[in-house]
Amino acid sequence: MMPPPLLICVRRPLLFSTAWDQLYGEPVVKACVENGAHFVDISGESQFLESMVLKYDEQAAENGVYIVGSSGFDSIPADLGVLFTRNSIQGTLTAVESFLSLKSGSEGTRLNEGTWQSAIHEVANQGKLKSLRKKLAFKPLPVVGKKLKRRGAVFYSNEIQQYAIPFLGSDVSVVERSQRYLYEKLQETPVQYTAYAAVGGISSLIKLMFAGLLFLLFTRCSCGRKLLIKYPKFFSFGIFSKEGPTQKQMDDASFSMTFYGEGYSQGLDPHQGKPDVKICTQVSGPEIAYVTTPIAMVQAGVTLLKEPESLPKTGGVYTPGAAFSKTKMIDRLNKAGINFTVLSNIE
Repeated sequence: MMPPPLLICVRRPLLFSTAWDQLYGEPVVKACVENGAHFVDISGESQFLESMVLKYDEQAAENGVYIVGSSGFDSIPADLGVLFTRNSIQGTLTAVESFLSLKSGSEGTRLNEGTWQSAIHEVANQGKLKSLRKKLAFKPLPVVGKKLKRRGAVFYSNEIQQYAIPFLGSDVSVVERSQRYLYEKLQETPVQYTAYAAVGGISSLIKLMFAGLLFLLFTRCSCGRKLLIKYPKFFSFGIFSKEGPTQKQMDDASFSMTFYGEGYSQGLDPHQGKPDVKICTQVSGPEIAYVTTPIAMVQAGVTLLKEPESLPKTGGVYTPGAAFSKTKMIDRLNKAGINFTVLSNIE
């Protein structure tokens, strides 16, 4: 069982949700919108996140309530990492690629089964997500600057000197929603974004491909999903379990998300010519699930309560990038142990 939500009554009610949102999240969002409580969520499930936009954005705006999803790992590093990269470049940022790397100690990595179950439901509901996005009817964002080419399903990255795959989480859709808000509401240049995950060497790649194929096959039918849910440790090769990680596993674990951006020098028109500036930034921090995610979630809540003047003018259902782009959220995260740094800035 997941822990119950925590209600903090500081000036205005604020609710943190750590529930399995695909199954239980909507009643909590509905109650917050109707009763005037801001809501911070750590969900990484695209169907839930985007269905809340469709169902509650207008009502939340009317009631002055801020519903902020994806406020844990991995979307906080990705979404705010793109904003940090944009704010750090000497010019106009037009495209970014990110590479996620996870590190563990001698005992390896272990995560709780809740994340595993979220992944199962996310893959199983891809058809519903397509239907939902048709209802949302978002207009495509304009491509500014050189179009960012997506890489293959498996490739060797010269940037990180190892094999990588497209990151399968909700980061790309979350960042795109943030960029859409910044473009449509604040008239800021939209940034193209793709996300990848580091795999390692050829042996790690083979193991991952085998596990991924098995996972995709079993998520296609209800009996397969039941088996995946019942035996997470077996099907994930020990990464996910009902027990979660040991203290040593958490102490030894860390992550880094490295951003490679390109754009145009100050004074140049990004609609013409090739990019002439590059930047490399990084977001890094401790263990992703039990250390980084609580830090991110709490700082999102603190920012909502302490910087109301820097939030969007009206309530609504927002991504972290949209909600916190004008706040000191990144400074808060730096002080709390999630570090945003510029590695190189080349003109």
